Amino acid sequence: MKSSYRGVILLALILFASIVCTQYTVNMYFAQRYIEVLLLSAATVVLFPLAWMVLRKDQRDRRERGK
Repeated sequence: MKSSYRGVILLALILFASIVCTQYTVNMYFAQRYIEVLLLSAATVVLFPLAWMVLRKDQRDRRERGK
């Protein structure tokens, strides 16, 4: 039951983008740039369902390949 390289790399990139957005959110909050904080927070909220969809697609593809 090996995952595809494409799915693993895509999930890693999404996780990296989420970490970067979270770090910039904290930095912008302390710099009192609240509009950027809201935009980066929204980007972080969008990245989680995107990662979930990629994971589900990878699992579904893996299951179909196994049959």
